[in-house]
Amino acid sequence: MNFEKARFNMVEQQIRPWDVLDFDLLDAIEEIPRERFVDADLQGVAYSDTELPLPNGAKMLEPKIVARLIQGLKLTREDKVLEIGTGSGYATAVLAKLAGEVVSDDIDDAQQNRAKAVLAALNLTNIRFVQNDGLTETAEGAPFDAIYVGGAVGEVPEVLKNQLKDGGRMVVTVGGSPVQRALLITRKGSEFTETVLFDTQIALLDGESEKPFGGFDF
Repeated sequence: MNFEKARFNMVEQQIRPWDVLDFDLLDAIEEIPRERFVDADLQGVAYSDTELPLPNGAKMLEPKIVARLIQGLKLTREDKVLEIGTGSGYATAVLAKLAGEVVSDDIDDAQQNRAKAVLAALNLTNIRFVQNDGLTETAEGAPFDAIYVGGAVGEVPEVLKNQLKDGGRMVVTVGGSPVQRALLITRKGSEFTETVLFDTQIALLDGESEKPFGGFDF
């Protein structure tokens, strides 16, 4: 399979049409070999427009979802980013291409170690890994300029909001069936503003139960 061609087609046919137009982000996606982040038997569909299973039962988000969420953060090379859910490590790689430092947090050490091996082989050296429950525990290195949550949650954990710097941004997908909403949350002093980026339906993070959507002022 020609992975370079598949990567080009993914960008042109899936990601750009979904209003992902940030040039630095698109360049990063075109550089990262997504097929390296899945099992060998899934490499042929690594660039498809769908979630893919991980060995621990979690899901690798579809490319356009990852791209649209990360675009919402408007990252710079001065930013320190917290990622909740290392997962496959693919989103970690995209974040590392755009930010100055990434702290990637996952509760599953075996899955995180698989991702670490791939990321190390790609010579991405600005990533630090933490193993704990990022939805309930504060990560070492807080506060952060940006937080990326790599799965859906029933409601936004206060522990994450409290780890944002003043002016910091977080992207997180909230809610259950039939509709979830991807939110951009921005901190301004002690206040938090919320903007809906898009509606979607993605896998819940490990340990999250499905809860009805509500409680947000749009």
